[in-house]
Amino acid sequence: MADSKTKPGVLLDIRNLRIEATVYPPGEAPKTIVLVHDVSLTLEKGKVLGLIGESGAGKSTIGLSSMGYGRGGVRITGGEVLLNGRDILKGGKEGFRKLRGREVCYVAQSAAAAFNPAHRLMDQVVEATLLHSTATRSEAEKRAVWLFKKLRLPDPETIGKRYPHQVSGGQLQRVMTAMALCSEPDLIVFDEPTTALDVTTQIDVLSAIKDAIRDTHVAALYITHDLAVVAQVSDEIIVLRHGKVVEHGETRQIIQAPRMDYTKALVSVRSIEREEQKPSEKPVLSIKNVAAAYGGGHLKVLQDISVEVYAGQTLALVGESGSGKSTLARVMTGLLPPISGSITFAGKKLAPRLADRTKEDLRQLQMIYQMADVAMNPRQTVGTIIGRPLEFYFGMRGRARDRRVAELLDEIEMGNGFIDRYPAELSGGQKQRVCIARSLAAKPKLIICDEVTSALDPLVAHGILKLLLNLQEIENVAYLFITHDLATVKSIADSIAVMYRGEVVRYGSKSHVLAPPFDHYTDLLLSSVPEMEIGWLEKAIKHLNLSDER
Repeated sequence: MADSKTKPGVLLDIRNLRIEATVYPPGEAPKTIVLVHDVSLTLEKGKVLGLIGESGAGKSTIGLSSMGYGRGGVRITGGEVLLNGRDILKGGKEGFRKLRGREVCYVAQSAAAAFNPAHRLMDQVVEATLLHSTATRSEAEKRAVWLFKKLRLPDPETIGKRYPHQVSGGQLQRVMTAMALCSEPDLIVFDEPTTALDVTTQIDVLSAIKDAIRDTHVAALYITHDLAVVAQVSDEIIVLRHGKVVEHGETRQIIQAPRMDYTKALVSVRSIEREEQKPSEKPVLSIKNVAAAYGGGHLKVLQDISVEVYAGQTLALVGESGSGKSTLARVMTGLLPPISGSITFAGKKLAPRLADRTKEDLRQLQMIYQMADVAMNPRQTVGTIIGRPLEFYFGMRGRARDRRVAELLDEIEMGNGFIDRYPAELSGGQKQRVCIARSLAAKPKLIICDEVTSALDPLVAHGILKLLLNLQEIENVAYLFITHDLATVKSIADSIAVMYRGEVVRYGSKSHVLAPPFDHYTDLLLSSVPEMEIGWLEKAIKHLNLSDER
């Protein structure tokens, strides 16, 4: 029977939700921590509520509570979760089984990890519908095909016969949305559904999700850390931090007139501006007509690449996954010798193979990786990690090394208090800062930054970009910045090379590359970057459709 206190039209009513977990610090007694502090929210039928915040804010934890679910030891210890007027937390295991996949469905961030690779797509899409006996097999498959068409999947009549590995990442994400919609639920929880996708794929998936929500009249919780994305699909937005509500309002108010300082910081996070620098006389790195291949030369992955990087400047290498950006970095570092062409660095030709390069070559060309977690030895302290290049390249020991480590920690705005900490004791942004300090310790002429901010929350990434620009001014170091994020490129680059299928399709100064007329692919990339503007998605889709017609 419906709770009389639930307002008419309200589908989901979360009241004073409190969620806790037990942590087990090494050498200490177990501790109970609070993940969500007495959060309340309501969601009306057919509406979309965006949950936004940095990692650890409690977004996914709150979203999953609408299914009565807590990940790995997480416990709902207080409050009510009312769905269709009843408190689902009182339903027990049998109640949850009836609820999940019927009234509430979930769309995960990584579709590739969520599908069973041994079963065809159609079997997985209709599974929940058949388990809950809400339709026959033929009815469920008919609805699935209708959803495939709505979500603009290729070959909607037959795509269900494929296995997960036989479709692209963007297509698989849309199939997962179809799976969630197939049982005609009242509520869908979208948990970062486009975060793992390239911008060109993201815009298609985002548009398809928005249209499907509108056409099926389903309500949704849309979880993300990207305010520009959530602004395109949500009616209202809740900003979360440390498990507490910072601000709640209509999407237009949050975007155009945020009240709280933290929300203002999220809205202005893309506001870094750097004046474009003109090239100096000689480049520090010159790549001429480089081609590379895998499989003993049979699979060509780079073709006729020519770019230059100048001291104290940043060349941004942009393109979608598979365009050859990171492969070019492998060629530069000697991990993949080119099959033709040459690389000149600091005035001399570099040996194609890493093993043939001198210690001085290695010192002057450093790299910062995308995943700081796996780029550091978890058993070494911050001091040891940063100190290693000082010992290896300069023979520094004892107090001299410790002094330089302390200086580097100051340069990356962390301070000497972190010198004895281990990687597990650092946040994601702090880990990336340590990796930056390790690269700087070698006093390089060029640092390759391979997607160094893509795994970080916007505010943390913003801090890393500002740090890199400050260090560039101090050290006069050059950056080759590999990314698929055009917003980042606009902020920090002096020159840009756009890559597509192993070739550079557009190259020059930032002002030249970002000025029309554009080639088709560069136009697609630039048009696909989400803007902090209501209605941007519709404008972008219209622009891209017109471009295709031309």
